[in-house]
Amino acid sequence: MKRLFFLLIFVLTASGVNAQVRWVEGSTDAVREQAIAQKKLVFIDLYADWCGPCRAMNEHVFTRKEVGEFFDQHFVAAKYNIERPTGRELMQRYGRGSIPLYLIFNTEGELLGSILGASPTEEFLMHLRRILAKQKEA
Repeated sequence: MKRLFFLLIFVLTASGVNAQVRWVEGSTDAVREQAIAQKKLVFIDLYADWCGPCRAMNEHVFTRKEVGEFFDQHFVAAKYNIERPTGRELMQRYGRGSIPLYLIFNTEGELLGSILGASPTEEFLMHLRRILAKQKEA
C-alpha cells in the first residue's frame, strides 16, 4: 500500500513537471476545427530541423510549465516544417524569410499577430499577451 501511495505521488508530480505545450498534428483545417470546438485561437510554429533558434525554443521555452499552461488556456498549437508543403505555403504567405516564425490566428483564419525569432520565456509570453490584448480590444 505504501508503494502504491509513493508511486501515485511520483506520477502526479512527474505529470506536473512535464506540463509543456501540446502540439496537435494535422492539416491547418483540422487545427482550426479543434480551435473552434475548444473556443481557442490557433498558434502555428513555422520551423526547420536545421534551425538552431527553433531548437532552442523547443528545448527552453515550449517545455516550460507556465508556457504549457498559457497555451492550454488560449491556443490550439501546431508545428509545420517550412521544408514541407504546408509549412512552405504558410511561410510564403506570412513569412519574412526568417524562422522561427509564430503565427496567431482567430478561428475565421484572420492573422491576429506574429512573432519572429526566438526569445526568452517571459519575453515570448509578453508578445503573446500583447497579441491577445489587441484581439480582445477589437
